[in-house]
Amino acid sequence: MDAIVKNFPGAGAQNGVTDVRPTQAEAEDAVRVLLRWAGDNPNREGLLDTPKRVAKSYRELFGGYELNAHDVLGTTFEEVGGYDDIILVRDIPFYSHCEHHMVPIVGKAHVAYLPAGRVLGLSKIARVVEIYGRRLQTQETMTAQIAQAIESTLKPRGVAVMIDAEHMCMSMRGVQKQGSTTLTTSFTGAFKSEPAEQARFMTMVYNR
Repeated sequence: MDAIVKNFPGAGAQNGVTDVRPTQAEAEDAVRVLLRWAGDNPNREGLLDTPKRVAKSYRELFGGYELNAHDVLGTTFEEVGGYDDIILVRDIPFYSHCEHHMVPIVGKAHVAYLPAGRVLGLSKIARVVEIYGRRLQTQETMTAQIAQAIESTLKPRGVAVMIDAEHMCMSMRGVQKQGSTTLTTSFTGAFKSEPAEQARFMTMVYNR
């Protein structure tokens, strides 16, 4: 489900679409066009530096395209004293953007796995959420990507991911239903095959 262009490897085209990354100047020109389309004047004082600022902020907001989750997950630890129960990192905040409207998705991720001899540094789990969050996303895809990255790299006995997020495309536009959130889950291994493990995961997420 990781169907994105992670890098822009140089000149070339498929179906008439080039894979060469636009320049900073081209990105700024595109922002000026949008400002004009919105009905404002990009040459007025308050907007003169806006194209540069927007291009800079986009490089940060979509910095996940420059990173590979499998590289982040490459370092594991085997000295765990025989621990083999659930490891859960909950309430990981993230800010993403809807790939349909390019407006924010704001939420929290809860990620757990059942180790099979190796464990991850806890910050690595949060980092994976950050990598996939800083891309144009659907919540469903992001949920599955996080689970698949941990599953394929760590090979645990199971992975569980839950994301609870508010989509600004519903809050700021369209039906404008502020405060509504969307829940998505992805389970692999024992979390998928054993309802009791799913129940334990849910209990740990909601037990405050």
